[in-house]
Amino acid sequence: MTSSDLKSRRQSDYPFHLDYRTRWSDNDMYDHVNNSVYSFLFDSLINHHLLLHCNLRPPTSPHIFLAVHTSTTFFAPVSFPAVLDLGLRVTRLGKSSVEYEVGVFERREGEGEANGKGRDGGDEREEEGKEEQVKAVGKFVHVCVERKTGRTVGEGMGEEVRRGLRGLVVGGQEGNGKRAKL
Repeated sequence: MTSSDLKSRRQSDYPFHLDYRTRWSDNDMYDHVNNSVYSFLFDSLINHHLLLHCNLRPPTSPHIFLAVHTSTTFFAPVSFPAVLDLGLRVTRLGKSSVEYEVGVFERREGEGEANGKGRDGGDEREEEGKEEQVKAVGKFVHVCVERKTGRTVGEGMGEEVRRGLRGLVVGGQEGNGKRAKL
């Protein structure tokens, strides 16, 4: 995936969205949201989806997801007091691993309300064809492991989790059951 491919991302490329209202403390001395905050946002967005659509309960589930890789490609800075639209999609769904892509967009003043509930499907932001340019694109890889051992789950992630993630898969990138090579 080239940088120009990522830079061409639009809000409509992501099936799930969540708003984030930046905080004063998100800014760094350069007056933009600090790079480390992006990792926090990606993790929060992904786990919000897992809780809401995959019935994952991290404190009690026999299986948990561990982050094994993250990266971010930045295209333009954002600063407090921006409201960000975080878009989520799955670029690869393996037997016990999942690769996510997160698009970060800055919501224009007066667009919708930040309610923290997440949005699926059609996005009202596409009105009049005026989608915002992507500010950053993140890659985030999770591996499903047994809580007690920390080892990869032999049978893979549960069907309920897989079903919840399938709605985010783009480009038909669902694995064939072979062990992921991470």
